[in-house]
Amino acid sequence: MALNSSVHEQITDLLQSHRVVLFMKGNRMFPQCGFSATVVKILNEFTPTYQTVNVLTEPALRNGIKEYSNWPTIPQLYIDGEFLGGCDIIQEMYANGELATKLGTAGSSLPVASPTVTITERAALALQAACTSEHDVVRLEISPAFEYDLTIGTHQPGDVRVTSQGMALYFDPDSAKRAQATTIDFVEGNEGGFKITNPQEPPRVRQLSAQDLNTMLQGPAAPLLFDVRTEKERATAKINAARPFDSDAQALIDGLPKDTALVFHCHHGSRSQAAAERYAAQGFMNVYNVQGGIDAWSLTVDPSVSRY
Repeated sequence: MALNSSVHEQITDLLQSHRVVLFMKGNRMFPQCGFSATVVKILNEFTPTYQTVNVLTEPALRNGIKEYSNWPTIPQLYIDGEFLGGCDIIQEMYANGELATKLGTAGSSLPVASPTVTITERAALALQAACTSEHDVVRLEISPAFEYDLTIGTHQPGDVRVTSQGMALYFDPDSAKRAQATTIDFVEGNEGGFKITNPQEPPRVRQLSAQDLNTMLQGPAAPLLFDVRTEKERATAKINAARPFDSDAQALIDGLPKDTALVFHCHHGSRSQAAAERYAAQGFMNVYNVQGGIDAWSLTVDPSVSRY
């Protein structure tokens, strides 16, 4: 099927007006699928400015971009008018450094300052015991999602070195940027081990089972429950206590204290996870995502709610 000329012109204008364009489900602040969210996280690490286009709001554009690129899935990333690919290809390009080259960021960053890191005495003793060779060093990698990987090995070219309690600790440059004011402690016992505290880490979204949600809703201080699904889905099945996550709901949340309990649900849990992460990143401290979404609610709490 030939691409509609007006849609072709719309896409061409977007690519000519913006150096980096991501056609995705949702937008940069609120990705509405896991693949789109992955590409957004990668781009956020490289560049502060890029254009996102929400194909969910424009069906003609959603189909048109697939015709334009001859690529069947969303998201799709363009740099300087060149189509690079979808989520899997962008992840591969990120890993091998090709994406940084395309964006012009490879090798262009300034030297990374050594972060201030505290290793407690207990942690230093445990790390020293783990180093069995004089060539062993301790490395800490911190991912963009603030996942931690503390390992014993060898330092790598470009590593940033810090010292605390007489113990040297190495970071790759990106991890060093995320490590400022991090504390590493060690706790004894069966559930002990190394404990890493990082004030830069954004608040985490807590996972909530459908049964626990039901208990919370029946309690004296019921949380606000938001349904991020489409209007059509809500017409098929809904939790009575949930309010649509529309513009009115978003305006309501924006005016709430940061300690307000917010709960989000969708069909199975992925779209609501993205919404919950958005508000956790804004500083809300009690944010929950319903695991399994309304489908889990139907299976474990209220079987009268239709499954689809």
